[in-house]
Amino acid sequence: MECDFASAPLRNKILTSIQPAAQEFFRTHAQKRKMNTGDVIFEDGGLVSHAVFPHEGVVSIIAEMENGRSVEKSSIGPEGFLGFTLIMGGGNALGRSVVQVPGYASWVTIADLDVALGKFQCVREIMLRYAKSHTVQLMESVACNSLHTAEQRVARWLLHTHDRVEGDTYYLTQEAIARLLALRRATVNAICTDLMNAGAISYHRGSLRITDRQTLHDRACECYDRIRRASL
Repeated sequence: MECDFASAPLRNKILTSIQPAAQEFFRTHAQKRKMNTGDVIFEDGGLVSHAVFPHEGVVSIIAEMENGRSVEKSSIGPEGFLGFTLIMGGGNALGRSVVQVPGYASWVTIADLDVALGKFQCVREIMLRYAKSHTVQLMESVACNSLHTAEQRVARWLLHTHDRVEGDTYYLTQEAIARLLALRRATVNAICTDLMNAGAISYHRGSLRITDRQTLHDRACECYDRIRRASL
């Protein structure tokens, strides 16, 4: 679904960090679209037709195994963009990109992005900077999944999601968290119960509210701060 570009605020950090003339180029050439939970932006190995700049919400890049299991490889919100291959010589999508938390994003065609990259040096520079910070996220995630507890990983994911939405409440099921982090549903339920008892979150039928961010931060692993420091 497309909506009026001027009617919704520009929140993507890449687009808000470039020069005014470059912002105007994207404002003119981008299409702003709503992202609904479960929407697939790109299929694994599929054609990358656009660069997608979320303004709100969370998109997961998912690895799917032959046995049907899946796990999140990385996630992207208003701090970044989808379509890394467009600035790395082209190629197909490096995973299945699925909306986990709804929001909206600006879609820019390959042709228009090529014009922007050639015309505005600031666009290329900041997109490459984000690609570097996203690589840090990937590397930290590998370490996190190997070394940290399930509770630390869930708390980290909830904090990153909180950073990417407006307000303190967002819709996210425990089943989705379990699937993304390759955890048992019962494990995620126990962790959320403990976090509620600690006053860090409230949760009811998929509506999750961060009620004490500091407590949640105390339960998360150091990877959260490492990834935040590497962000734009």
